[in-house]
Parts: sequence; structure tokens; C-alpha cells
Amino acid sequence: MCGIVGYVGPRKAVPILMEGLKRLEYRGYDSAGIALQEPNGLLHEKFAGKISVLDEHLAGRTFDSVCGIAHTRWATHGEPNDTNAHPHTDCHGKIAVVHNGIIENYRALRELLGNKGHRLTTDTDTEVIAHLVEEYYEGNLVEAVRTALSQVEGTYGIAVLSQDSPDEIVVARNGSPLVVGAGDNENLDASDVSALLQHTKQVIYLNDHELAVVTPDGISVSTLENVQVTPKIEEISWSLGQIEKSGYPYFMPKEIPEQPTTIRMATRGRLNHDAGTARLNGIAMNLDELNRINRVIITACGTSWHAALIGEHLLEDVARIPVEVEYASEFRYRSPIVPKDTIVIAISQSGETADTLAAVREAKLKGATVLGIVNVVGSTIARETDAGVYIHAGPEIGVASTKAFTSQITVLALITLLLGRQRNLSLETGRNLIHDLESIPEKAEQILDKTDEIRKLAEEYSKHDNFLYLGRGINFPVALEGALKLKEISYIHAEGYPAAEMKHGPIALIDENMPVVVIALKDAIYDKVVNNIQEIKARRGRVIAIVTEGDEQVCRLADHCIETPHVPGPLTPLLSILPLQLLAYHMAVIRGCNVDQPRNLAKSVTVE
Repeated sequence: MCGIVGYVGPRKAVPILMEGLKRLEYRGYDSAGIALQEPNGLLHEKFAGKISVLDEHLAGRTFDSVCGIAHTRWATHGEPNDTNAHPHTDCHGKIAVVHNGIIENYRALRELLGNKGHRLTTDTDTEVIAHLVEEYYEGNLVEAVRTALSQVEGTYGIAVLSQDSPDEIVVARNGSPLVVGAGDNENLDASDVSALLQHTKQVIYLNDHELAVVTPDGISVSTLENVQVTPKIEEISWSLGQIEKSGYPYFMPKEIPEQPTTIRMATRGRLNHDAGTARLNGIAMNLDELNRINRVIITACGTSWHAALIGEHLLEDVARIPVEVEYASEFRYRSPIVPKDTIVIAISQSGETADTLAAVREAKLKGATVLGIVNVVGSTIARETDAGVYIHAGPEIGVASTKAFTSQITVLALITLLLGRQRNLSLETGRNLIHDLESIPEKAEQILDKTDEIRKLAEEYSKHDNFLYLGRGINFPVALEGALKLKEISYIHAEGYPAAEMKHGPIALIDENMPVVVIALKDAIYDKVVNNIQEIKARRGRVIAIVTEGDEQVCRLADHCIETPHVPGPLTPLLSILPLQLLAYHMAVIRGCNVDQPRNLAKSVTVE
């Protein structure tokens, strides 16, 4: 979850490293630091707080360095302070390390190093790597790193400098993403391609247990066992403009309105009107196998898990395939049963989510065919799954996911369409689903035009500290996601519940001080939701209802209504979530929260 960036070449390193850090701040913002190969030796500066604190300390100073590494931290071991910030160094300050991940055996290594006379001064797990490299250093940095990592258990993406190797950065990964950028007489490394995009679009994604030596003249890749690897250079398709705010105060209000476009991107070239089905080249090679499956397991975390729950409804209701949805963090530890006729679908925006990646590996160990639904091309889950579908949402920088969520649902709808047509879904029904999918972007724009109306609503309710979100059927996961968005960025306690479950406990909380957001769209269980609203009003609860356009019945009951255009039931989450995203955003702004960098959270969760 931390951010790593490194540079070696002919240009001054500090501006490049600082610019890279700022593009990675969504990955961690507890502290930041930098290590530089200066003529007088290795220089390192690190401070608690956001990157701006480090920037202020470096401002006005002259640095000659053309080689350096930098880091922005999301704390795992040790509180965020100057001491625990990265880089970490050896006893003599000649070796510097930045690290993303968790060293699981760090306590044993600390004791071992202490017995050998090393002085460890931080509360972090990372510091042991610097001292291990020092312990094994005999003039060859690469071999010292290789030997040090042979002693380490856990996950890491690291970059290492040595004062004795002024034009060399050694990087390695195991379970935590690391990418190397190939430039013209200069090369870079980072934990995310967004830090490299301004300087190169040619990148090498390191695999687990690989190490790279990065110099101005080239990039050499090998395994930790010192077997040379011929790296595959890939081209980044994103543009620089996609990872900039473009005049918006935060990334989130830029990304929410992009959803009509990203939904179109998720379907572009993938709809076969004549056959009433979907073209998904990423899984076309597995169609015969997919036709034989009798069960689907979907595994994911957080927002992606909510998308998975919607996928469960789609696949069961439309394609008539039994589906089980698993938290990825639980899947690998409960010895799941994965029969031969089961396919596992893993969903992750970043394609690097540690728990989801572990679930992928567990499923493969059990012999399952695993499909990936990811956003980032070249990500670890994309490489390790048997097949999959990219959501094509473009870079999502805001920590609270918005456009990736709706793109994931769109792709799940496409998979449903494909599998349904391979089974018993009629041609007419398939064509109708395609027609409805194609209508979503325009209808989404109509909802996004209501942002002023929703902002006024947020102003009225922003002082409340507790919310209840209710939905039924396919919109129950939307209630979960709406509640998650609110608590993620505004720090308001919010809970999502199936509306029918309200009377089994949560109804005890309802009074005039408990706002209740109810998704009450006109579908097969509309009358049941109306009854739930009446139960809330009988107890003086205040209701904000997400309704189908023209619904006078609910609007007479509710305190506030946000209308959405009509769309058939299976696709309603693509619209019903939009006002909830806007409500959460405006609530957070009104309450003075940092929307893009909510406390204690980071964008890509690459540790367990």
C-alpha cells in the first residue's frame, strides 16, 4: 500500500522522485522520505505527515544526485513518525531501503541481527532488510540483497541503494507490486505505473521472486536464485491527463462523472447484437470449459466484494448458475471446497489486492479454473489467472472506488450475458439485455446532473453521525456500497442492511435522529420496500429514498426523494449507486474531510 519510486540517469533525481511520490500519495500518506546518491555519500531525509512536509524540508536546497529512491508510507508496523518513516538504513548509513509489504519473521531477524551487533532503532519490520543487506555485503550489492532476501519471510517490493554503487538501484518483489520503467539513457522503478508515466510508457512488471538491477545503461532481471530472465516490455495505455485532477479539487468528483464513459468503455466492442450475446476475447479460449460449469465462486474484498454480490444476482437470476460469494480474506483460510465443475472469479480494481491474490493461488492449488476481473493491465492477478476480462475504467486514483465499481458490474453483466446465451437464455432476452446496457450511460448522465440537488441534501444531513442504508434483492449490495462510501470518506458511521432484516434488530436504532437511506425502485419487491419505509416513518425515522422516476407513492412517504430513470431490475445497481456516491462525496466535503486521502486507508491493499 506504500508508494515506491526510484530514478537513475543523467537528470537531477529530486524533482523526478518528488513528482513521482505525489502521483503515488493515494497509496499512503502517513510519512514520506527520500535517499539520494550525493557526491559526499548517501543522503536521506524522512518526515511524518504528507509528502508536502518532505517537500518543504527539501525546498531551497541544491542536490546533485542523479540517482535516488523515495517512499510514501501507509503504516503497518510502528506509528507514523519521523523515525519509522522510510528509507531505512544500516548501522553506518551507507545502505538505504524502501519497502512495501510485511516481513513476517522480522522479530526473529531483529533478535538475530541484535546478537550480531546491529543497532536497530525503529519499530518497523522494514529496518531488518537494511541490516541484513549490510550483514551480507562484501562489495557486491546485488548478491547482498539476494542473500538477505533468502532469509526473509513475507511480502515485499523493495528498492535498495548502496553508497558504494552510485549508479545502481536494486529492486525485488514478492507479493507486492513493482514495475521498472525503461527510458532513454535513464531508468526508473515504482510500485505503480502512474509514477512513471510522465517519463516513459515502456515498463517491465516484475514477477514474484524476481530481482532487477537498474542502471542508466540498462535493466537486468533475474530470479532470486540468480537465473537470468528475459524481461517482457509492455506499453502503458493510460495518458498523463487521466492521472491528473484536471481542475477538480479532488480525484473523486472527477471520477464519478466519468462513469457514463467508463461503462461505455467496458462494453465497447463486446456486444454482439445479432446473436444477443457478449464477445469476451479474454475468456473465449475457455468457452468449452465454461459451458461445463455448474457452480461459480466469486472472491473479492471491499467494494469489489459488493460488485461480486451483484454478480451473484445476475448470474443466478439471468444465467441460472448457482453462485457463492466469498471474502477473499476468508477464502484461503477456511479450506474451501472447489469441485471440478466450479469456476472461480476474482475481482480486484488494482489486480494487486493481497487477499484476493492469495485466494487466486489457493483456488489454483485446488485445481480450479480462475478468471480475473481487473482494471490494471499487467497486474499480478491479470497474469496469474487462467483468463479474464479487463474493465477498462482507466486509472482510478481516488481511494474510495467509484467508476471501477460500476465497470465491474458492467463486466459481470457481460459475463452473465455470455454464459446465459450459452445455456437457456433466449435470443430475445439477450438482445433486450444488450439494449438496456447500452441505455445506461445516458441515464447515468441524467442522475449525475442532480449533483446540486444532492449537495443540498448533504448540507441538511451532514451533522448526523449515524446512517442506515436499506435495499432488497440486487440492490442490497448497493446499500452496502453506499454505506461503505459514506464511512470511508466522511467518517460517519453507516450500516447497510437488507430492508427486510431491519425489524430483526436495527429497527431499535430508528428515531428522529437516525436518517435512513432506502433504495426503493419499482421492481418485483417494490411493495415490500414500501412497507419497510412505513415501518421507519411510524418510528419518526427520516427517509431519503432512491426511487424510480415518477414514483409518487414513495415520495409521499419519504422526507426526500432522488429520482432515477427506469431500467430493468438486473441493471438497476448501475444507476442506484450514483446518487449514493454523490451523497457521500458532498457529505465529506461539507464535513471538511480529505476526500481522496481518507484516514487510515490506502488505494491498493497489498498486505494482509
